[in-house]
Amino acid sequence: MQDETTVQAVQEGEVVTTPADVPVQDAAAALRAELEQAKGERDQLLDRLARLQAEFDNARKREARERQDSRDYAVSSAVEPFLGVMDNFQLALRAEGSAEQLRSGVELILKQMEDALRNLSVVPVEAVGAQFDPRVHEALGSIETKEHPDHQVLEEIRRGYKLREKLLRPALVKIAVNSAMVSE
Repeated sequence: MQDETTVQAVQEGEVVTTPADVPVQDAAAALRAELEQAKGERDQLLDRLARLQAEFDNARKREARERQDSRDYAVSSAVEPFLGVMDNFQLALRAEGSAEQLRSGVELILKQMEDALRNLSVVPVEAVGAQFDPRVHEALGSIETKEHPDHQVLEEIRRGYKLREKLLRPALVKIAVNSAMVSE
């Protein structure tokens, strides 16, 4: 009889609670609470994600700025010794004197330039008198001779340079060709 009353009450739109309906209502409330908790966790995770994205973007920008600052510092450290060299060249161009005085002034400037390069760990490649090495020398020609060993560097056309062990540019040289020493 109770089942007929429940069916009739539901059809009429009445809310009828029976002892069997109580666990269903508790389960629905529990599901709503769980849904609200999941929404809260989702909102927290979305907020955390947004913060992490902003933090990552800031770190990327900071790294790029630090890299640029490092480059600028390296360039300024490398350029600074050459400013004095440029000043001395300008003074030499304005100076009036004999060709010998000008030459000795340019030699002093060249020495200043070599010192600046040496302080930056840039050293010239050994050339004249050394055995030809294709890793650091570039042969532009040869000279027939019987007085020097075959493949010895006799003349340096353009100086080569290394930065520590890394070749910046090869030395352009002329080498000896001694036909008496060429192996058959």
